[in-house]
Amino acid sequence: MKVLRGYRFKLKVTPEIEHAFVVMAGHSRFVWNKALRLNLDRLAQGVPIIRYNDLCGLLHLWKQSEEYGFLAEANAQTLQQKLKDLSQAFSDAFDPTQPGKHLPRFKQRGVDDAFRFPQDVRIENRRVFLPKVGWVGFFKSRAVPGTIKQATVMREADGWYVSILSETVVAERKPRTAPVVGVDRGVAVFAATSDGELVEPLNAAKRMTDQMWRLQRKLARQKKGSKNRAKTKQRIARLHQRIARMRADFLHKLSTRWAKSHGTIVLEDLRIGNMTRSARGTVEEPGRNVAAKSGLNRSILDQGWGMFAQMLGYKLAARGGFLVLVAPQHSSQTCSACGHVEAANRPSRDAFRCVSCGHAEHADVNAAKVVLRRGLAA
Repeated sequence: MKVLRGYRFKLKVTPEIEHAFVVMAGHSRFVWNKALRLNLDRLAQGVPIIRYNDLCGLLHLWKQSEEYGFLAEANAQTLQQKLKDLSQAFSDAFDPTQPGKHLPRFKQRGVDDAFRFPQDVRIENRRVFLPKVGWVGFFKSRAVPGTIKQATVMREADGWYVSILSETVVAERKPRTAPVVGVDRGVAVFAATSDGELVEPLNAAKRMTDQMWRLQRKLARQKKGSKNRAKTKQRIARLHQRIARMRADFLHKLSTRWAKSHGTIVLEDLRIGNMTRSARGTVEEPGRNVAAKSGLNRSILDQGWGMFAQMLGYKLAARGGFLVLVAPQHSSQTCSACGHVEAANRPSRDAFRCVSCGHAEHADVNAAKVVLRRGLAA
């Protein structure tokens, strides 16, 4: 069985290499934005969009023209990969089975600096070879087994990173007979299991709220284009990076522990995009608090529910386990003992007491048991 796995390392960049990266990222972003504008104009006119193969033909003409000849400075395949990503993004946006997808958006300088090499990437000791760039040193924290399929270079707040996708052949894993557990995700309690475990949330962004607000206020008072403003923006970017790393570390540790101890995990199939839709666009009823809805949206996004489900999925699969997704409707109001559904079953956030049979326990644990029952039935 062939398995794809990613390995991420920080690159050791010299001024010459950084210049090459900036040029490659800028040209890739230019091709994406130009092709996106072309297709959006065609959609506005009711004309079918241009797909990948024809876009590659246009790219060839652009590179030969006097106006866009600078595109020849970049590796041809990295520009083609951007067009392939754009074509896939349009396909996803038009796919009725993916209602959460939207039309592609324009990429911004300094925010979307990334490009991908689909082949001719190789590693030698602590160096990686990138076409049209050459050998680049990196901080090698672990070996990269298997065959390298592609490499993506991206810029973050503290420098440039490379993500290497490798393909290895492993033996087929037999299905595990380890315990099955249902999990209910929340905000006050990040996750509750049907076994009774309650996991406190990390709330990484909330922990940094005061520091973030101070930096944002400082940025608003500084003169645009000044060096001090640029330094403050860099500090804000590093703080965002720290928040993301704290969240990822928390989710990785929890998902690894559960993937090792369980054969099947059942989760609610939550539509997180719908749940966190703009408060101003969804709250229309009189008396609804827009600020409270916005705060709830931030809390939900701070938990990283989608990332957690993704981690559980591939970590369970690597061990022969399964991730099962079930309908989330009324799980918090359903009694895990008798199945009675009523809003009055949950008198408070933490308490659950069935008005039919009298069953009482922690509300999140009860919901996790309901999720487990649905998973076993499915």
